[in-house]
Amino acid sequence: MAISALSALAQPTRLAAFRLLVREGPEGLPAGVLAERLAVQPATLSFHLAQLERCGLLVSQRRSRQIIYAADFAAMRGLVGFLLEDCCHGRPEICGDLLGELPADDGPGKSAPAA
Repeated sequence: MAISALSALAQPTRLAAFRLLVREGPEGLPAGVLAERLAVQPATLSFHLAQLERCGLLVSQRRSRQIIYAADFAAMRGLVGFLLEDCCHGRPEICGDLLGELPADDGPGKSAPAA
């Protein structure tokens, strides 16, 4: 999961979309609003959102005629935790106590870390 998530985030439009959705919190945004705010053609953005959803960083749900996208905060915490654990090998002298500072996973939509 880490390789596909990092690869997806390496593309500027996907990174911008993910960052915007993290700031929006668990409520997310409709695809059309995302396209407008990012000044990206809807079809192009749809491709990028599908990539982020496929690698597990986004979730979507249909509400009437809209598709609402939101960051998957549990997946984001998992990716950050993996990076810290893997890179620091749990050694606090290297990374400080960053692993202990990651918020607990309260389940989908329960808490959103500040971006």
